[in-house]
Amino acid sequence: MRYSNTVSFKVYARKALFTDPLTRIGGEKSTYSIPSYEALKGITESIYWKPTFTWVIDRVRVLNPICTRAESMRPIEYGGGNTLAIYNYLNDVAYQVEAHFVWSLSRPELAQDRNENKHYFIAKRMIEKGGRRDIYLGTRECQGYVEPCTFGEGAGYYDDAPDMPLGCMVHGFNYADAGQNELSVRLWQPVMKEGVIEFPKPEDCPIVRSLRNDAPVFFVPGENFSSCDMLYAEEGGQP
Repeated sequence: MRYSNTVSFKVYARKALFTDPLTRIGGEKSTYSIPSYEALKGITESIYWKPTFTWVIDRVRVLNPICTRAESMRPIEYGGGNTLAIYNYLNDVAYQVEAHFVWSLSRPELAQDRNENKHYFIAKRMIEKGGRRDIYLGTRECQGYVEPCTFGEGAGYYDDAPDMPLGCMVHGFNYADAGQNELSVRLWQPVMKEGVIEFPKPEDCPIVRSLRNDAPVFFVPGENFSSCDMLYAEEGGQP
């Protein structure tokens, strides 16, 4: 389903690391075969974000063959030491992404900023400019770049491929919020069809597991949130 405020863009990089949390034991990292929902949401927020709305990722199209490469890394040891780790990256990645935004109902104080046309056209301009903030594909060493595109245009490596089940992977996290006092993780089992992965909405994820009890943080101007922070957030930053 295509929404009236849907945007699409191409994101590409020399390498990417969408970390599978199961591989982080021991300090080494290995990537998923495809970008996670949360990683694509972070990329879209780096292009344009305001606390008035939340980005929803609809689908992603894989343009290049899925290839990996291993690199030796020296993670920072704040307590001293000299550790060598092996990170497994995706090599030469390119994706087409389609997303839309919905209003943040937990921020009623920003209701006056709910102007769909304004945010839609700003997002389109930010895609043309390459994003408001630096683009990273999973981790900071994976610098990425964005540009406008029409979803589905051009040739993709998996256009004629059969359906490819990609196993169980993390979809994202549900953080403590109004009416919810726990941190939980969403899981799903994606299937790539002719190079395209359709993402379920966060509330439609089939598997949700609680991680821990947590309490939401509410920002109160003058107590734990200054007027300067509020102005910065309304201009597109994060407090």
